[in-house]
Amino acid sequence: MFRTILALTTLFAISAHAQNNTQMKPEETEVWEPVPKVVTPGTSTNTAPGDAIILFDGKNLDQWTNDKGGPAAWELKNGIVTVVKGAGTIQTKEKFEDFQLHIEWRTPEKVVGESQGRGNSGIFMQGLYELQVLDNYNNRTYSNGQAGSFYKQKIPLVNVCKKPGEWQTYDVIWTAPRFNSDGSLKSPARATVLQNGVLVQNNVELEGGTLYIGKPAYKQHGPGPIILQDHGNPVSYRNIWIRTL
Repeated sequence: MFRTILALTTLFAISAHAQNNTQMKPEETEVWEPVPKVVTPGTSTNTAPGDAIILFDGKNLDQWTNDKGGPAAWELKNGIVTVVKGAGTIQTKEKFEDFQLHIEWRTPEKVVGESQGRGNSGIFMQGLYELQVLDNYNNRTYSNGQAGSFYKQKIPLVNVCKKPGEWQTYDVIWTAPRFNSDGSLKSPARATVLQNGVLVQNNVELEGGTLYIGKPAYKQHGPGPIILQDHGNPVSYRNIWIRTL
């Protein structure tokens, strides 16, 4: 009986949470202060270790599909894959739980747009939790939506963005959330992120999956893919590898 009551209570709370989110505006979850301090990154490279799974080495997109399971339709040229506007997200065929992820990304050299409209893409852990990709070199936006943030959840410790057109890196240590048998949360997702070799997220605890409108909440799930977002900007990626933990 207790488990039944607990399950019903949890279901009611999630339902009420979802209803509240539908009544919100996107701006209500934008946090503009504090503004992360600007730090100039050093220069470094990171080659894949022997036990890594190579997700993209510039040769093909065999490890990726579109969101419907078909071929990934982004542009592959000169060892680089670039977002094609309107082609939709791409995602790994394999699903992951706890991992170390290395990924390199580049926003367009030609600056077009401002705030969220400039060099926008994103990397979703387990298909649900977005690490923001954005050109924030002399480009102000809400702090919990800039590069290095877990979108609308965790502000980066510093702004370590390079100039438009320069390659940048993310190194992510990801611990997946765990759930009890009744679907309730046992332990939240946690992440540590280095951008261009500089710590921007220090073992942070996430509140749930990424939402554009409303407050995040957890729903039970298992392993999920790495997803790269098509936000309409020609952002490029290269040298993507992952190690399961």
